[in-house]
Amino acid sequence: MNIYKRSIPVSEVMVSDLHTIDGLATVRDAVEIMNRHSVSSLIVDRRNADDEAGLIDVTSIAREVIARNRVPDRVHVYEVMTKPVVSVPATMLVRYAARHLVTLGLTRALVVDQDREVIGMVTLRDLVIARIES
Repeated sequence: MNIYKRSIPVSEVMVSDLHTIDGLATVRDAVEIMNRHSVSSLIVDRRNADDEAGLIDVTSIAREVIARNRVPDRVHVYEVMTKPVVSVPATMLVRYAARHLVTLGLTRALVVDQDREVIGMVTLRDLVIARIES
């Protein structure tokens, strides 16, 4: 017996208010934007149509800048970002997206439309809450 009431697509639980940064910006710039918007990650803009989006988060900054005693004003975002970033289609069901992230050992993914344009971000936390409370 299925205890869950309905199937929920990722598009219903994703965050669509994304904050972006250019790869040539400094890590200090990234941290200022994160602090201003109370977020822990930023989407790194594509350089052109053939490029992929990147992601910079506090974990990357801690590992690549703080732990290595690097100066945030002298490190560019592109040096510490994750690229390519795992993405899930907006139409994927929450249960499969959660399974995908767990299998990969990740806590977040970009959400893309049918043209592979980034339209949101979803976290494992969002997926678990949506699945249990459905």
